[in-house]
Amino acid sequence: MAIANHQPTTLWIQGAPGVGSVEEPFEPVITPFMIDSAVPGGCVIVCPGGGYGHRAPHEGEPIARALNERGIAACVCDYRISPYRHPYPLMDAQRAIRWVRVHADELNVKPNAVAILGFSAGGHLVSTAGTHYDAGRSDGDEIDRQSCRPDAMVLCYPVIGFGEYGHRGSMRNLLGDDPPQDLVPSLSNETQVTPDTPPAFLWHTADDAGVPVQNSLLFAEALSANNVPYELHIYPSGRHGLGLAEEFPNIASWIDLLAVWLKEAGF
Repeated sequence: MAIANHQPTTLWIQGAPGVGSVEEPFEPVITPFMIDSAVPGGCVIVCPGGGYGHRAPHEGEPIARALNERGIAACVCDYRISPYRHPYPLMDAQRAIRWVRVHADELNVKPNAVAILGFSAGGHLVSTAGTHYDAGRSDGDEIDRQSCRPDAMVLCYPVIGFGEYGHRGSMRNLLGDDPPQDLVPSLSNETQVTPDTPPAFLWHTADDAGVPVQNSLLFAEALSANNVPYELHIYPSGRHGLGLAEEFPNIASWIDLLAVWLKEAGF
């Protein structure tokens, strides 16, 4: 079946695993934003934020279109949120990466240049996908047999961990009111970085009152300790949830800086 540009497609044709585990089921979908190009390029999967309780519209399609304007293909992933709990959001993000690789020819993208980008709690999802992955599942379908390791991560004022600087609302929505104690450290992703972790681009504001900047700093420190390439931008001031930050020209530079970073990385 041909892929329609700008049209949502379900990530699992036969239904997502666990989709019926809540009272009002939601099927995760992916929406491609392809570009006209003579040669295949990279693709960025966009995961909106929203504390794992909703998906912020301004952190989805507008980001994909902004990437398109800079010559980069994108897909928006509408992953599952509360009342779904871990591991369902992660399964959706992993499936989105695999889905892009399977459909690389139709999307006119390179299967080895698939990045994943997220804002706030979507950044936590991205940092989880970038530190918890596999090379493909032999017991799955054609899509599941693809690797779900992203080739790059883009973290925009991300929630990274659930420790001192964590976002309690995101943790509650993802893990419930009484989370298993082994999950909290394993999903504090600054502790999960290894030398195999994909390169990352991060940005945050120094006075972010919603998600402290220490989240990005701790992750960058972990990347540095493991010799993983990264680019980090800390802007002096700005509220949480800025998205493209079009009303703040100095912060709005992040999308152009990202485009340069991606192009230099082969996207």
